[in-house]
Amino acid sequence: MTVPALLARWLRSISLGREANVKMNPNGQIAIVTGGGSGLGEATARALAVRGARVAVLDLGIDRAAKVAADIGGIAVQCDVSDAESGAAAVAGVGETLGEPRILVNCAGIAIGLKTIGKDGAHPLDQYRKVIEVNLIGTFNMIRLVADRTARLEPLQGGERGVIVNTASVAAYDGQIGQAAYSASKAGVVGMTLPVARDLARFGIRVCTIAPGIFRDADDGRHAAGGAGFARRRSTLPFPFGRAFGIRGTCLAHRREPDAQWRDHSPRWRHTHGAEIKATVVLWTNPGKM
Repeated sequence: MTVPALLARWLRSISLGREANVKMNPNGQIAIVTGGGSGLGEATARALAVRGARVAVLDLGIDRAAKVAADIGGIAVQCDVSDAESGAAAVAGVGETLGEPRILVNCAGIAIGLKTIGKDGAHPLDQYRKVIEVNLIGTFNMIRLVADRTARLEPLQGGERGVIVNTASVAAYDGQIGQAAYSASKAGVVGMTLPVARDLARFGIRVCTIAPGIFRDADDGRHAAGGAGFARRRSTLPFPFGRAFGIRGTCLAHRREPDAQWRDHSPRWRHTHGAEIKATVVLWTNPGKM
């Protein structure tokens, strides 16, 4: 490569670096949150709405989604994320009602607790398949559908068109007994994050994934990654559990560099609460203060 060509590349990298410092503000943007009827999805939908986003709450349980949407001035759309036609119809409906989305937060997911061999025999394959279909295939289904529309939008200042935040789990790295299906599904989400991010980088669409630990659902006191025995396990773990409205902060925070605000609000290597992770999600999509 010639010296002038190298110089041109260097100058362009500086220009792109300056543009990269301009972060997308969710105010006035269209956001889709899957699993938005409860837990982390609800907390994230509410947090984005507070920051001015127009939010589409997608959930298989339309009654729960409608309640959240009514509270935040958004819309509720029934959607089975694991179904191609249902996902396509939901995204198209959002486009027709609110406008084309620039933000997608994938929170829809299910969990089961079954050992590879249990007292009733081998792990039912249909249940294993269902978890993979919802958590992994469902996440990719929504990514591809939303990204296809976002890529056609005009870029914002700095060249960005949109952002996608996926939800994996600490189980992707440290699965426990009975989490074979769940851990596999979340490890798949982690594994596809980098190649999908590379696929979409040329369109100005950022892709990132969070991996929360166990947290308590703010609505009814359930904890989001387990089932029975929450209090017993809590007493044996060295880290505190928290609530869903803290975890949404983690999702919002991954729009920023690892600065003091990130360090102050990001739950790292500990169990946390949903509002904290919600705040991180918001930071990822918002250049302003939490």
